[in-house]
Amino acid sequence: MEAGVSHILCVCVQLETFAEVRQTALDHRNVFGSVGVHPNTDDGAREPSIEELLEFGRDPLIVAIGETGLDYFRSEGELSWQRERFRCHIRAARELKKPLIIHTRDAANDVIAILREEKARDVGGIMHCFVEDWETAVAAIDLGFYISISGIVTFKSAGAVREVAKRLPLDRLLIETDAPWLAPVPKRGRQNEPAFVRYTAEFLANLREITLDELAEGTSNNFFRLFGI
Repeated sequence: MEAGVSHILCVCVQLETFAEVRQTALDHRNVFGSVGVHPNTDDGAREPSIEELLEFGRDPLIVAIGETGLDYFRSEGELSWQRERFRCHIRAARELKKPLIIHTRDAANDVIAILREEKARDVGGIMHCFVEDWETAVAAIDLGFYISISGIVTFKSAGAVREVAKRLPLDRLLIETDAPWLAPVPKRGRQNEPAFVRYTAEFLANLREITLDELAEGTSNNFFRLFGI
């Protein structure tokens, strides 16, 4: 709270840890959870069924489905299983009428195509830790998605991300940590934590030439609106 962080979304990346995510939300009234299996989760982890995602997702503490999506950078070989897992999450989200949390790496065209095919516009969601180009951002916004910017935007090498972050309509912008990774400057190299999101917010406010209060109010309202909180 000292850093100005009032609400947190704790994101599930595999079913084996879902109980911990839910317990964290249960223990803290300003923390909410999601349920999903990350596209890179493999090696014996439980494969999510629509029925299981629906069962866990009906919990009122669970406000989103994901993290889901496609990652062609870390995963190799034949990846039809990854695309089918992604579709499973979208179908569950549509039935639950809850938004999606989308991960994409080296797979933007397929992600947008599958979101369109599976009618993800019905629920919308977040393009998490966004590092794609402006065209991808526009395509996601057209599908009802918000663009979430992480500490990457503070890195010197993040010119493309900064351009997107500067051009985004404020009513489509969210901020995140992606903790425990991607700590922003001046904390880069340390384990990330929710309090560090303030540094990303300050950087974005300067980039967009608005006050920190304006940015905080806009992104907070977006969070509450998207998740129905």
